[in-house]
Amino acid sequence: MADDDDDDMLNGADAATAAAEDYLVTVGELEGDDQEDAGMEDDGVPPGWYTSEQRLQETRKTHRRNDKDTGSPEYQVAGMTERIAYLTKHLQLHPKDFSTRRGLVAMVNKRRRLLNYLAREDETRYVSIVQSLGIRHRAPGKVPDREQMYSRYPGQKSVKKHLVKKR
Repeated sequence: MADDDDDDMLNGADAATAAAEDYLVTVGELEGDDQEDAGMEDDGVPPGWYTSEQRLQETRKTHRRNDKDTGSPEYQVAGMTERIAYLTKHLQLHPKDFSTRRGLVAMVNKRRRLLNYLAREDETRYVSIVQSLGIRHRAPGKVPDREQMYSRYPGQKSVKKHLVKKR
């Protein structure tokens, strides 16, 4: 009977080692992962999207008009400028990412429209936001009327009298 107990204990030990070998990762190998920062890469530098998000929050904080401001043109332009910079860097690394390129172009156009609106409404705010963000934007000029638009061209030739119909 004693021999049967020894065999069972031996089989139990073999079963424990066999069960441990079935796992890809053991508990001891996972203990080091808890100490690492989840947002950091292997070299200790945070990923690009994380730093971009931090800069986005700082930029929005500096350009908002009050604490609860989320809709002013300055706030929106500041956020879009940071996202445009991030997407531009992304497209330099991934030049065939056409869907991102399409989104970038749409965002640039939306920022341009917001800046045009701001230039019409308050020129001092427009100048300050463009200078502080370093944006290259030319404010839209006044739309000329027909006479101003065509004043540099010579007038039409006079109509010949024999071609005019008489009543």
